[in-house]
Amino acid sequence: MFETTIAGSLPKPAWLAKPQMLWAPWQLGGEALVEAKRDATLLMIKEQEDAGIDIVTDGEQARQHFVHGFLEHIEGVDFSRRVTMGIRNNRYSAEVPTVTGPLRRKQSVHAFEAAIARTHTRRQLKFTLPGPMTIVDTIADAHYGDKVALAMAFATLLNDEAHELAKAGIDVIQFDEPAFNVYMKEVTEWGIPALHRAAEGLPCKTAVHICYGYGIKANIDWKATLGAEWRQYETIFPALATSRIDQVSVECAGARVPIDLLGLLKGKDVLLGVIDVANECVETPEEVAATIEQASRFVAVERLYPCTNCGMVPMDRSLAMSKLAALSAGATLARGRFGS
Repeated sequence: MFETTIAGSLPKPAWLAKPQMLWAPWQLGGEALVEAKRDATLLMIKEQEDAGIDIVTDGEQARQHFVHGFLEHIEGVDFSRRVTMGIRNNRYSAEVPTVTGPLRRKQSVHAFEAAIARTHTRRQLKFTLPGPMTIVDTIADAHYGDKVALAMAFATLLNDEAHELAKAGIDVIQFDEPAFNVYMKEVTEWGIPALHRAAEGLPCKTAVHICYGYGIKANIDWKATLGAEWRQYETIFPALATSRIDQVSVECAGARVPIDLLGLLKGKDVLLGVIDVANECVETPEEVAATIEQASRFVAVERLYPCTNCGMVPMDRSLAMSKLAALSAGATLARGRFGS
């Protein structure tokens, strides 16, 4: 009961990449960088295990960005043709590569870090991939000319990658779709069908992560405009409840999401965000347990997995580890209260 996990990313050590920023430049190159990515992956697994996390990840230590880390290995994506464009409905701007031709995987994208992680932990292992809709929202297109066609092309590549990860022993494959909280109408029209294509035939558990973004200024400012209640989930949860995805990862801690909306996810495991990644206050175990108890009014306890709200890569590393310890301690406290 209440097995803990994290949304995906963790802060990179300062010797690997510039700390506390997205798209942080690597501090090394060549074989030294390869070795550093390996060492950082091992370190983050150990940090999670020491904190008491039950279902661990690779911490996304070998990727510069959760989307672009996948795109770097895709033929037809040209990183020399970067353009600045608004993403997440122009919430903020980013330099993104351009699709210039038919998409094809050159090779397995994440086999390196997946193998390292699987070899060095006996715990359940989750691996994250960007979802098709979020990829489309984070790249320029000079070839397909149609968002749905582009999403389905990426979904096919993601499916190939996901099957290789499952064969490598990954227990849970999570597709990150923060764009689902922005383009709610499109989620039901083509976002979920593209997600189904990405997850098609997988033998492991599947998850989709939908949050309100990293704890960066652009996202914090956007949240301030959403009013007293954040009801974006209300639009998409019913469609996700009837989807073929096993688990839904959601943001709850420190958010204005009405907790009763979780009841719309009947039949799904809920990766419950009990750790706020947008502030520097470490939650107490009591606060974590309280969020779990509130959610249990709407989701069966056997389907609740306490989790972080979002990735933690932009955070101070020591702060992130303290929050992971709080996550574990709070889940332990909740288990005691529910008699497990």
